[in-house]
Amino acid sequence: MNFILSDGNHREDLFPFTLTRPVAEMRIGILTIREKWEKWLGEPLSFQTEDYLSEKFPLHTGDENVVINGSYLPNESLVQAIQQLQLGEALMDGGEYIAYATKTLDGAFDVAQYQVVDHVFEGITVKNTWDIFSKNGEAIQADFDLVTAGRKSQPISKTNQVLAPENIFLEEGATVEFCTLNASTGPIYIGKNALMMEGSMVRGGFVLGESAIVKMGAKIYGPTTAGPGSKLGGEVNNSVLFANSNKGHDGFLGNSVLGEWCNIGADTNTSNLKNNYAEVRLWNYRTENFARTGLQFCGLMMGDHSKCGINVMFNTGTVVGVSANIFGGGFPRNFVPSYSWGGAAGFSTFLPSKAFEVATAMMKRRNMEFNDTEARILEHVFEFTKKWRNF
Repeated sequence: MNFILSDGNHREDLFPFTLTRPVAEMRIGILTIREKWEKWLGEPLSFQTEDYLSEKFPLHTGDENVVINGSYLPNESLVQAIQQLQLGEALMDGGEYIAYATKTLDGAFDVAQYQVVDHVFEGITVKNTWDIFSKNGEAIQADFDLVTAGRKSQPISKTNQVLAPENIFLEEGATVEFCTLNASTGPIYIGKNALMMEGSMVRGGFVLGESAIVKMGAKIYGPTTAGPGSKLGGEVNNSVLFANSNKGHDGFLGNSVLGEWCNIGADTNTSNLKNNYAEVRLWNYRTENFARTGLQFCGLMMGDHSKCGINVMFNTGTVVGVSANIFGGGFPRNFVPSYSWGGAAGFSTFLPSKAFEVATAMMKRRNMEFNDTEARILEHVFEFTKKWRNF
């Protein structure tokens, strides 16, 4: 069987993060959803996604294909159920498909064309943006068990103060000296060539991805993930950075998600709790309204390539789109559309040509290239999100 990851029915509910990637390319825990499935299935997977994303995230079909809903994270029982699917069968979780086996991928999934195999899923799903941080602790534990099974951690330096060392794993090249690591509340995973500078304090679960950095004196409360190439500093609580994003200075980031290539300015703070302790609502692109989250704590959702200057204050439950640039005093609005330039005093359109200059410069600092494929994706996002820039 040839395995394919689809966007399922929740792509719009996961904007702004899925404006620039398929659902399964989001990170939660240690790995992206795709990486989790590839480890469980033992082979590479391709994507069934939007046309404008398919150049970067291509689809590869075979004579027999199993299409998996990228909103579902793998576990042992689900993987077994999917591997047992026969052509013409669909694994269903209530009214939503988890996976289906087919020869062709023409047209949208139609349950009437398949023999239904019911499956009561007891695992992690990512169907809303806030699921990424609110379910991150469970995902960290599952990934930690998966990637460390049968392996031995690099030695933990005696300069560190450590609690529950059996729940700490350091990959080759990781550097951790004169830090406080408390893994009694969740595992701590330090990736290859990652660096934790002196005086950092971590309360697990915590993930520091490959070549990522924790700055001196940082205070990190789990469950928190800093993806590959990211930087953390100041105070961080229950947040996820996908990859190559920076929150490197003092200031607070809590119950938040940052996409790739984001930068948070020094002394920027996110509110994650309303003054009246009420349930937080978040902007939903599908309904073009604010959706109930069921959460009392919820901070900032920031899409790829967005930035903010020093001393920015983000209100509880703020959604920032792709390639936005926010600065100035006061609280900006709690929905900042993609390609916005400004802050509480008002916004104008951040033109793609200028945004691409910033993206090129930031990616060059990581020895990566902003290429034509990236530009075409972001140009599509600019046009697609134009209707929300009502400045």
